[in-house]
Amino acid sequence: MSQLIEPTARPLRADARRNREKVLAAARKAFAEHGGEAQMDDVARRAKVGVGTVYRHFPTKEALLAALVFDTFGSIAERSRALLELEDPWEAFTTMLWDAGESLAGDRALTEAMSVRIPMEQCPGQVEVGEIACELVRRAQAAGQMRPDVIVEDISMLMCGVGSATARPHPCADAWRRHLAILLDGLRADAATGTLPR
Repeated sequence: MSQLIEPTARPLRADARRNREKVLAAARKAFAEHGGEAQMDDVARRAKVGVGTVYRHFPTKEALLAALVFDTFGSIAERSRALLELEDPWEAFTTMLWDAGESLAGDRALTEAMSVRIPMEQCPGQVEVGEIACELVRRAQAAGQMRPDVIVEDISMLMCGVGSATARPHPCADAWRRHLAILLDGLRADAATGTLPR
């Protein structure tokens, strides 16, 4: 895959920054409505900019989807930092997962964008979210609230499953909430019925 390093090398002028933000907002709506079928022309029309402006900021649709991932993970990371101040480790951990679930479930554009494979080290927000999750898992395990054989990679895989499930039909409204509640119950220390395979 071509490089997808998203942060710009130099600060954008105010007008260019506004245009970039308009393009991202328009792309989020376009991909939410049409998924991967959304076109750059449609994004430009929604943003009320020329298609050349879209391509100047994002040379490919893949780069635009990657930017949506960067933007969303940056927001999740910003909200998650405050959770490190919570006294109850389990509350901090579960709050982070519910917040991530809301982001995945409420944003079809993000679900579409997550199909773009971005090396984790290229997305600062994703790196920070991973570091915060690792610390929250460590604290919950140290407090005896989370089963000790869970590793942080389990959490990212489970959340990917929750994200994928949001696009599937289900008889219950907001089925992802059921799925995440079941997963969280399975992560509790008192739910362990044996040691997980390594």
